[in-house]
Amino acid sequence: MNAWESIVREIESATGIAVNATSRDAVGGGCINQAYRIAGTDRQFFVKLNAARLYDMFAAEAEGLEEIAGSHTVRVPLPVCLGSEGDTAWLVLEYLELGGRGGEARLGHQLAAMHRTESDRFGWHRDNTIGATPQVNTWSDNWIGFWQENRLGYQLNLAAGKGRGGQLRKLGDRLLAALPDFFTGYTPQPSLLHGDLWSGNYGTLSTGEPVIFDPAVYFGDREADLAMTELFGGFGSNFYAAYHEAYPLDEGYRTRRTLYNLYHILNHLNLFGSGYHRQAVSMTEQLLGEVC
Repeated sequence: MNAWESIVREIESATGIAVNATSRDAVGGGCINQAYRIAGTDRQFFVKLNAARLYDMFAAEAEGLEEIAGSHTVRVPLPVCLGSEGDTAWLVLEYLELGGRGGEARLGHQLAAMHRTESDRFGWHRDNTIGATPQVNTWSDNWIGFWQENRLGYQLNLAAGKGRGGQLRKLGDRLLAALPDFFTGYTPQPSLLHGDLWSGNYGTLSTGEPVIFDPAVYFGDREADLAMTELFGGFGSNFYAAYHEAYPLDEGYRTRRTLYNLYHILNHLNLFGSGYHRQAVSMTEQLLGEVC
C-alpha cells in the first residue's frame, strides 16, 4: 500500500466520508512540508506530507491544535488523522478556505482569552518543533530558568555547534546570566501560547472568523506570543488595541519583546544561515545595554 492509499483509508475510517484519491491539488504548505487539498464527497481535507522520521512533529502539531481548540477561544483547523506509510508521514486537517487579514480586532480579543487559559507550570507535556527545530518543553516552575535553558540557551548551543559561537556565544552567555534583571517587578503566568504566531500562521474565513494554525504550543509568558506578532509585521493597530483592551500588558513588555524575539532570530540563524547572525548579535547587545 502506498502513502496516498493509506491516507485515503485513514480519512474514510476517521470520518465515514468517501474520498477520491485522484482529486488532490498541491497547495502552499510553507518551506517545511508538502501540502495538498484532497476532496471527499461533501468536504475537503488539508494533507501535510513529510519524511516518516518526522511523524512525531506531526503528532505534536495535532496535539497543539487540539490544545488550542480545547480552550474554546480561537478557531484552528481540527486534526482528522495522522500516520505513516513507508518513508512518508502525514497529518490530515479539516480544510478551511482562508483569505485576507480581516477580523483583527476579533483575533485580538480571542488571543487575549486564549492567554487566560493557564497552567500551574511552564512548558508542555511533550516537546514539539519551532519550524523544523526541536523545541524542548520540559515542565518547570521557574520561567526565567525555562527561558534560559529551553529557549535561548538551547538555540545558542545549536548555533555554536554550527560554528557560529564566538562573539555571539560570549554575548549570549552574558545575557543568560542577566535574565533575572528583565523580570524585576514582573511575574509571568503560564499562559497557553500559540508559540509561532507570525502573520503567515493566521488567516480569516469568509465569515470574518480568524483562524490560527501551525502552532508550537506550550505554556509560557503571553508576552512571547505578542512579541512575535511584531517581529515580521502583518498585524494591524486594531489587533493590538483589542488585545490591550481585553488583557493589558505590563510596562516592561517593550524591553522583553526583544528578549523573546531573539529566540526566533536565533532559530532563523540555525535554520537559514548566517544572514541572521548580525541581527542576533545586535539584539543581544541591545538587551545587554538595557541592564548592564
